[in-house]
Amino acid sequence: MKVDKLNLDGKKTSIEVLDKIFSAKVNNKLVSNVLYKTNANYKGRRAKTKQQNEVSGPTSKIYAQKGTGNARHASKKAPIFVGGGIAHGPKGQSAYKTRKLNKSEKRNSIASLISEKNQNKNLLIFSDFSNEIKKTKEMFMIVKKFELTNSLIILDKSSKEKIQKSIRNIPNLKVTDVNHFSAFDIVKFKKVVFTESSIKELEKRYS
Repeated sequence: MKVDKLNLDGKKTSIEVLDKIFSAKVNNKLVSNVLYKTNANYKGRRAKTKQQNEVSGPTSKIYAQKGTGNARHASKKAPIFVGGGIAHGPKGQSAYKTRKLNKSEKRNSIASLISEKNQNKNLLIFSDFSNEIKKTKEMFMIVKKFELTNSLIILDKSSKEKIQKSIRNIPNLKVTDVNHFSAFDIVKFKKVVFTESSIKELEKRYS
């Protein structure tokens, strides 16, 4: 299929793109599943307390079960004692399994989301950035001109180097390369922006 390609002057041409990336069937169930797994894997569970069976010390009963007039207790490792185990405390990362995402799930979810952006007119493709843009003010004018606020900008390596410095102080924009974005990034931003070279690099992964 053909989609519009823009240059910084606003002139439109067309570019041929793969149907299976830009006009794929939108699979909301798959996307929801991928986002759930991605979000779950992002969570850092570093806090860890020792359970009763992990605390070092003797396991002998502290006094006789009957005849002392005191409450019944087991060892000093019980959660009721200072220095004992912690009941229902955080268990650390090892207690939670990492949810596996296979390649087909990642690719199909990204194709589904890109196709949805294309259908909703929230996908833009630019010509490669040939000249370096050094000033934030100049880059901000481009963002304003093409209404790129709240956008994920996916670039080829060369284009990224040319605009990275000028765009990093503009809020609600994320600049990344074609090998380092996820379905979670696409959902987070309203618009998705590619360059001609980043499109070609993406298509290589799907061919």
